[in-house]
Amino acid sequence: MQNMRLEILEQPDWMDYVIEAEQEKVFALADAIRDRDIRYVLIAARGTSDNAATYAKYLFEILTGMPVALAAPSVFTLYDAHLNLSNTLAMGISQSGQATDVVQVLSAARSAGALTACLTNSADSPITRVSDYSLLCHAGEERSVAATKTYTTALALVAMLVGHLSGNRNIMEGLKTISDKMRHVLKMEEKISRSMERFRYMEECAVLARGINLATAQEAALKMTETSYLVARPFSGADFLHGPVAMLHEGFPCFLYAPNDHSYSFMLELALRIREAGGEMVITAESKEIGKLGAQFMQLPVSCDEYLTPILYILPAQLMAYHLAKIRGENPDAPRGLTKITQTR
Repeated sequence: MQNMRLEILEQPDWMDYVIEAEQEKVFALADAIRDRDIRYVLIAARGTSDNAATYAKYLFEILTGMPVALAAPSVFTLYDAHLNLSNTLAMGISQSGQATDVVQVLSAARSAGALTACLTNSADSPITRVSDYSLLCHAGEERSVAATKTYTTALALVAMLVGHLSGNRNIMEGLKTISDKMRHVLKMEEKISRSMERFRYMEECAVLARGINLATAQEAALKMTETSYLVARPFSGADFLHGPVAMLHEGFPCFLYAPNDHSYSFMLELALRIREAGGEMVITAESKEIGKLGAQFMQLPVSCDEYLTPILYILPAQLMAYHLAKIRGENPDAPRGLTKITQTR
């Protein structure tokens, strides 16, 4: 069994582990945020971790009311800017903990008076040394270049933190059963594998979601791009209508993620618009109403709290990326031109 597939399938086990192992540290960080009267959040990340940061932005803003900025690391690393970061939580997300620019953002933020925290899979890494609080993914060694289990465990850490900070019981209760629901979703693998055959020669596609699952669209697109070398363009469904919709033509592939949440009615209208334009949709959803509009319907067999849906909805996307790469004759474990640790400044 290849590493990427193995790591996709073992995610529920790591999910159970991280929720139990990091609970006390998550609660301690939440207490520090309250004690320091934190009002703003700055998040630094790259690649897959940047997509986890998108999830964190939505969750923090919706449930705590704290404005969140996704850092542009070059502001610190290239321009040496000095920001006023009082009453700010600066959080870095890096699976390896070795992202040079992310580490530098946290170091500068700490010097500017920010409370610093990191989410990483490596306890002994540079990012932990510039963080007041370190939350660990506990996902074991990730051998595949394409990150999977470190992404979902990072989402779980974000959900735990914001759920506790905001007193959202639905999130905290939902995390207790999320691993079992993940196992049910992963049983979709055979259907997903068969459905990818028709996209063997796909060169480009749009990947669409809205709201909190924008992170899912971004991560799904990244996984397809880095393992199959195609051009997968992620969009908020709303942004898609502000220009990129013009790329639609007969048979143009669109991958939609549409859980039963605040964004569902919009995504249904978007699917109708795409169908009218002749686009070919792969729809991941629970609802048969929107599913019947797609050429392929990946119906999730379980549901969860709206704010945890990105943990479930990325699983079919990971499997799609893996099986599409295999069908195209590529090696998803070792994409060309990529290494597990990428350092930029």
